[in-house]
Amino acid sequence: MITVIGTGHVFNLSTAIMSTLTKIRPDMVCIELDQQRYDALIRRNSSISHNKGVSSTPSIYKLLSKFQENIAKEYGVKSGDEMLTAIDYAHNNQIPIELIDMDAQQLFTHMWSSMPFIEKIRLLFGSLFGGFFITRKRIERELENFQENYESYIKEISKKFPTIKKTLIDDRNKHMANRLVQLNEDYSNIVVLVGDGHISGMAKLLRFKKIEFKIIRLKELRNNDNVNDSSTRETYSFTTEYKPPS
Repeated sequence: MITVIGTGHVFNLSTAIMSTLTKIRPDMVCIELDQQRYDALIRRNSSISHNKGVSSTPSIYKLLSKFQENIAKEYGVKSGDEMLTAIDYAHNNQIPIELIDMDAQQLFTHMWSSMPFIEKIRLLFGSLFGGFFITRKRIERELENFQENYESYIKEISKKFPTIKKTLIDDRNKHMANRLVQLNEDYSNIVVLVGDGHISGMAKLLRFKKIEFKIIRLKELRNNDNVNDSSTRETYSFTTEYKPPS
């Protein structure tokens, strides 16, 4: 069984994630990171620009990373804290960790070089004049809209930013889902943490491969984050479960 947890890299989810992992007791933890981002996170290096070889990375990578850090501050955390929680759990319980994401530097370099000029302008304009002045209220409003109108949200992204949609969502969904299919052959109880925006696409791919899985969405995780330990409410009682036909 694979349990796919939809996270948000800027939210305070540590309590909910630790509670969920403790209940599921996985034999493998997979996370949406590559080796460089994993190493940077372990060192708590907040700036990708300090990493070796970053000079070849497009400036938009650094810009979007800074944007994410600014949002995380609104919630009193550092970007990626929820991943560190899963990493700590795996280390403390001697459970193997698998990094299932694509190499971010190569991904962004390819995306930027193949992106049409008008799409670059839209992205830079939105990041510079919208992203750094975003409020917590607006974040919550956008998140709610995304969760309730996922398909229309994705269609809008595909219309305005087709290169981003293909490279950062579709290609990565396929890569991570294929890696999970491989790992499923050797592990019986896998937990994977990915950004909530990847959930729908990865679920379709896992269904196509006839892989049994459960899903915990970000909204459910955040709702459970403040539930105290004495509650009888199961952290993963809201999961969507898929079992392939026999």
